[in-house]
Amino acid sequence: MQEYIMCISIGACLIMMVFTFITDSLSKRRKYLLFSMSTAVMLQSISDQLADFYNGNASMLGLVMTRVSKFLVYGMNIVFVYVFCLYLKDLLVDEKKLEPPRTIKLAEYLLSVGAIVLGIAQFTGLYYKFDEQNNYLRMPGYAISYFFPMTATVLLLITTVTHRESIRKRLYIPFIIFMVTPLLTSVVRFFSHKISLTSISIAGMVALLYCFSILDANDLVKIAYQKEIELVRQTTFALVEAIDAKDNYTNGHSKRVAEYSVMIGEKAGKTKEELEELYLIALLHDVGKIGIPNAIINKNGKLTDEEYDIIKTHPVIGKDILSKISISPKLSIGAHYHHERYDGRGYPDGLFGHEIPEVARIIAVADTYDAMSSRRSYRDVLPKEKIRAELEKGIGTQFDPEFAKIMIDLMDSDKDYQMREA
Repeated sequence: MQEYIMCISIGACLIMMVFTFITDSLSKRRKYLLFSMSTAVMLQSISDQLADFYNGNASMLGLVMTRVSKFLVYGMNIVFVYVFCLYLKDLLVDEKKLEPPRTIKLAEYLLSVGAIVLGIAQFTGLYYKFDEQNNYLRMPGYAISYFFPMTATVLLLITTVTHRESIRKRLYIPFIIFMVTPLLTSVVRFFSHKISLTSISIAGMVALLYCFSILDANDLVKIAYQKEIELVRQTTFALVEAIDAKDNYTNGHSKRVAEYSVMIGEKAGKTKEELEELYLIALLHDVGKIGIPNAIINKNGKLTDEEYDIIKTHPVIGKDILSKISISPKLSIGAHYHHERYDGRGYPDGLFGHEIPEVARIIAVADTYDAMSSRRSYRDVLPKEKIRAELEKGIGTQFDPEFAKIMIDLMDSDKDYQMREA
């Protein structure tokens, strides 16, 4: 039964090594350390199996295999604890920028001494020896072999508890379990060399550490992403204020267009995440007007052909501004395409029908509705009936039929005509 469990632990270690190698969410150093731990546990498990298999085999192969295998069984204990020591050190010193704890330095020193003593033991029989039939025998100094890795593990446990405020909750409890379990199984192993639970328990603990390291890394990615999204939001609102400050007659236009766009998107069955994205994109649909001279934007009379040509450049200007925000590559879609028409007669690219991004088709309807339901220098808010008639007239020509009809339904539900500039 134990052989089957050992084979499972070896297989688990191999799988862990592969998954660690292909994981992108961990830092390169963490991947290397987890890979090294998995390798150490796998070598220890294989060596344990080989040592048992060749025990009592007095052939030359048996002599070599038992001695090499037993050395690796003892040696991998030290290697495993040392690698975890580096993992904890990486977390506290390299990530949290703390001074290296004395307990970690002492653990490293003990493990180094343990490795030297293990080398000496191979020639002195301090830990174990083999009889004439090549049977493995424990020696009185066997207990010393446990002193170095177990004491080092206790020191690392003390370090973890002492610096628990610097260790994220996602990792703290797994770290404790990770260290306590091998300690307990090592005690069992010490009193009975026939029961080899240490390698099995360590393999399980490496798997546990891997899983929680991935979860912790994902949490960090989410936090970083949320910070970047918040930065995008702050940048968006700052740009919106700059846009509104340019135009004396359309203050609040960007916010209303964003709100109407979300209302249309919600009726069209968009998810919460899609609606949040749509809101930000719609807020910035007129950002290109920042690059248009104030004299043209705020002109009271009719624009000349030359001035209108300049106004028509604002979608391209908006695209150029927003495409530089790499965290949200879709942010420029609304600014670039909101003046495209469903019949292909819009600008700047003359796209037709569903060639126009869906987000821009939604914004085009919301933008036109707000333009008609807001005051201008040359007129007041248009009557609701006239706006409805204009939207109906534009179905399939200026507007996507689906989104124009949704906007008309929203208007029909707005009995008191609340959806307009206050």
